[in-house]
Amino acid sequence: MSLWIKICATTSLEDALLAAEAGADAVGLVFAPSPRRVTVEEAAAITPHVPPGVEKIGVFVDAAFDEIAATIESAGLTGVQLHWDAPAELLARLRAQFGAKLRILRVVHFDAGIEEQDAVRYVAPELDGILVDSRTALASGGTGVRFDWAAAGKTLFRNGALKRIAAGGLTPENVAEAIGLLSPWGVDVASGVESAPGRKDPAKLRAFIVNARGASDGK
Repeated sequence: MSLWIKICATTSLEDALLAAEAGADAVGLVFAPSPRRVTVEEAAAITPHVPPGVEKIGVFVDAAFDEIAATIESAGLTGVQLHWDAPAELLARLRAQFGAKLRILRVVHFDAGIEEQDAVRYVAPELDGILVDSRTALASGGTGVRFDWAAAGKTLFRNGALKRIAAGGLTPENVAEAIGLLSPWGVDVASGVESAPGRKDPAKLRAFIVNARGASDGK
């Protein structure tokens, strides 16, 4: 199966269309506190113009079901990325409300002590995959900092039924290395293809997708 690529922290229609034209499978829209945050109204002005085959994934942190559900409906989202240890009840309610058409991802922050068996606690029947990201003292995501890919490749990415998506510190220059070490189902990038927070660099974005696809196809 072809590598799934998400261009996250999209803040404008111009950047969303750039990602789609370059061959991204999904764009991410951040609804949590961030320099790259968009309002529901801003997202709703973007998503109708994105090609139907490109997923629109909303990123949430510590959000209640009603807020997430209302945003999905109003902003025309096709998936959600839950950037915290969201409770099982929330996952179940989202799946019950929106069915299989909604992609549900949960973020896992990698650290050197985590083992493959630890991933079991992240597994839930409603989940479509886990996005493995880095974390710093000041931010839980969008850090531009890579985690230990070699260690993660031997533990969290080693096997398992859930789709694994690599994020955190990816750039056009290092995405091939990450794919080689992790063999992920997908990759996710935000700051690594920006010219400024919330603004994508066309050359970097295109190079990222080309390099990611090349590395994946060569495995």
